[in-house]
Amino acid sequence: GRGEVYVTDNDPFASALQEADKGFTIPLVDHPSYIEELLSICSKHQVNLIIPLNDMELPILAQAKQLFHDVGTIPVVSSLEVINTCWDKCLTLRFAQDHAILTPLTFLTIESLHQALNFKQISFPLIVKPRCGTASIGIWVCNDKEELELSYRLARKQMPLKLSKGCDSIVVEGTVLIQEMLSGKEYGLDVINDLKGNHVCTFVKQKLAMRAGETDKAKSVAHLELARLGETIGQGLGHVGVLDCDVFVNDNGIYLLEMNPRFGGGYPFSHIAGANIPAALIAWAEGREPDPSYFQMKPGVSAAKCDRMVISQVRQFD
Repeated sequence: GRGEVYVTDNDPFASALQEADKGFTIPLVDHPSYIEELLSICSKHQVNLIIPLNDMELPILAQAKQLFHDVGTIPVVSSLEVINTCWDKCLTLRFAQDHAILTPLTFLTIESLHQALNFKQISFPLIVKPRCGTASIGIWVCNDKEELELSYRLARKQMPLKLSKGCDSIVVEGTVLIQEMLSGKEYGLDVINDLKGNHVCTFVKQKLAMRAGETDKAKSVAHLELARLGETIGQGLGHVGVLDCDVFVNDNGIYLLEMNPRFGGGYPFSHIAGANIPAALIAWAEGREPDPSYFQMKPGVSAAKCDRMVISQVRQFD
């Protein structure tokens, strides 16, 4: 291919740095000089595209978009409104309701949950999760009231509220959600929009196994209903680039669980089945129409992730 891939990380031993054409160690995302360091790298090395992979970077980069455009770099980042809609699960639920998309039965307080249990509107097992969260931190499965009380208190303590600009105003009582635990098949969607927020296509994968909060084994599938759901989400949200979505399908319908406005852990399964969104992003950034083959994924391709060792060459990094 053309060009080079540069990678930044706070950890000089990060595996991605070893694979890049050039690696840079920079401060953590909440450091005052984080944006300044990124801008310096982009300006000095004439970086054309910057693609964040970490949830915590998204709101900060969204607010600094124009600064990157000023040095000739296009950030593949959605608006702050879109990022907040995805990060705050209550806003995700509201978005789904506004677009007639099913979601799990959800409670904001443990008192309202107990009332629903008493009226048999819901039953165990239940899911306890942070209202704003990442990487499956603070998510618990509860099989009885004792586990519910313990998980609820622990999830409140683990809530990474300070890391999100979009959840700063949430009161403590609203920091944790309690949801019904859905049965059925779980799917991952890569909802693809162009750099202007126009929907292009949706890739669908059936999840076969999870590890550390991301898809570990999956199979590409042709699923018309889920592709239509992706189109509804992509058009309604207007995100930029890849939106990673988790959905459940059972006899009652299709349920939206999560939305992440970035490349997710499930995208490699689309890529290995024929998609090529990085190439499409480059084409859009250069003002070209991407090759239609970039948006074609072969169904029935099963794949699994594996770990491998990479040798750290710390001295080569800036």
